[in-house]
Amino acid sequence: MVGGDGRATLFAVARLDAGAAVPEWAAGCFSLTRTREEMSIVCDQSSVPLEVTAERGFRMLMVEGPLDFSLTGVLASIAGALAGAGVSLFAISTFDTDYVLVREESLGAAVEALRGAGWEI
Repeated sequence: MVGGDGRATLFAVARLDAGAAVPEWAAGCFSLTRTREEMSIVCDQSSVPLEVTAERGFRMLMVEGPLDFSLTGVLASIAGALAGAGVSLFAISTFDTDYVLVREESLGAAVEALRGAGWEI
């Protein structure tokens, strides 16, 4: 696993109405998920206006990929290690890999737990 792009970027998970247009502030590297109930955007927290409903202060860890679609248990292994350490996560998957966001204040505990479970960070 690697720490995103190596910078100390803080991320936010923002919530907008399901029918909202993709906002201009969702630029650069971001992940967007739209359901019937909501639209969620994960992006650099400095991009998210303060009036937008969001959880802020996440750091991102990336599973080095690309990962084959036949692999099983990757996120389960990560989630289990983090749960055992009392660290909550927010997961994002792309075509090539998985990303795990943890609260900045939990990053040290997350790295320690993942290393203890055999993950290279």
